[in-house]
Amino acid sequence: MNEVRLGLLGLGTVGAGVVKLLDAQRATLEERAGCRLRLAAVADVDVTRRREGLDLAKLPMTTDAARVLDDPSIHVVIELVGGLEPARSFILRALAAGKHVVTANKALLAHHGAELYDEARRRGVTLAFEAAVAGGIPLIRAVKEGLVANRILSVFGIVNGTSNYILSKMTDEGLDFAMVLKEAQAQGYAEADPTFDVEGLDSAHKLQILVTIAFRTFIDLKDIHTEGITRVTAQDIAYARDLGYRIKLLAIAKTSGDAGSGGTGVEVRVHPTMIPARAPLAAVSGVFNAVFITGDAVGDLMFYGRGAGQLPTASAVWSDVLEIARRTAHGIPALGLELPAVGAGALPLRSIDTVRCCYYLRVMAQDRPGVLSRVAGVLGQHDISIASVLQRERAPREAVPIVMMTHEARELDMRRALAAIDRLPDVATATTMIRVEGGPA
Repeated sequence: MNEVRLGLLGLGTVGAGVVKLLDAQRATLEERAGCRLRLAAVADVDVTRRREGLDLAKLPMTTDAARVLDDPSIHVVIELVGGLEPARSFILRALAAGKHVVTANKALLAHHGAELYDEARRRGVTLAFEAAVAGGIPLIRAVKEGLVANRILSVFGIVNGTSNYILSKMTDEGLDFAMVLKEAQAQGYAEADPTFDVEGLDSAHKLQILVTIAFRTFIDLKDIHTEGITRVTAQDIAYARDLGYRIKLLAIAKTSGDAGSGGTGVEVRVHPTMIPARAPLAAVSGVFNAVFITGDAVGDLMFYGRGAGQLPTASAVWSDVLEIARRTAHGIPALGLELPAVGAGALPLRSIDTVRCCYYLRVMAQDRPGVLSRVAGVLGQHDISIASVLQRERAPREAVPIVMMTHEARELDMRRALAAIDRLPDVATATTMIRVEGGPA
């Protein structure tokens, strides 16, 4: 085959980047694919809005997605519509027609990935999604192919640039969350409705996909414990700095447990996390992403780079398109083995209640004799020991912060202890709790 024909659904930011890279790198892409690459149709609901750097008059534009989905000459459909519908229906329709699909749609894969992978396997075509996680970082292919000889022990990191930008600004400038969010929105780093980013949902979508390929285990999105950064305060960030830590929104998946605690399973969680300031992740700032992977053979790996943006994400899209085009041009069939599937050694999900880690606590209490001992007594009753206490402010008529770092404890015990602490008469507001990973500062 001398030519592979492509159809693009969605000419938004990433879609425009895909076209720009084809224009700029066509000779190199075609040389590496061993065939001509033809953009046969571009479907978008708006065919008149100006896209910077593109001449729409030179593109095969249409408002009808069927021009892409029902054209038998199109081999590869690039889905960049986003959202759950009509993206899901478009992909299923393309797969049913025997077309390969490339998508950057992490939300769709997190919600409906199992259905889409099964349909692609049944139709004997490829569904590729390198751009769905960590933007331009070649993470998916590294896990699927580069680490096949490893049993993955852990995958964790920063996978949402918006939240990382906000926490970085709060850390560097001592600003409150609301102020930094407004600035991030003004600069285009945060959406007008930032809920998916700041509440941890975007990170959970990406983590679900990573767990699927790294542990060959399907975890329902609703079962991923997810917390965002909206309750992280400038005060907590300052205390973290004083203690030698930084606060980051981490997506964490790791094997844990033993025979005495119900057997080995996989923890899957997203939440603000304190990590030692000396840790490599602590230095990842702004909109950048970084993911650590530990394999039993390779040891520790770190992947770092731009987790979003037009050209970084379009670069990831092209890594999938080119691989499919190369195979299509040279008659190499798609293999169902390459699609995510539950493995024979799939691990059960461990409840957040069973997770063990250290904790940062900020108790707002009246500055009266015996308060600290009563708080410590509650923790002791729940098998939680204190590693250190920080109490600097004195204000007899007002609630003051008592900051504590604990030794490793069980999540369920910590939640029960917090409920009891917050019922103490001298405790003014709900206690702030942030999990700690990475060992002592």
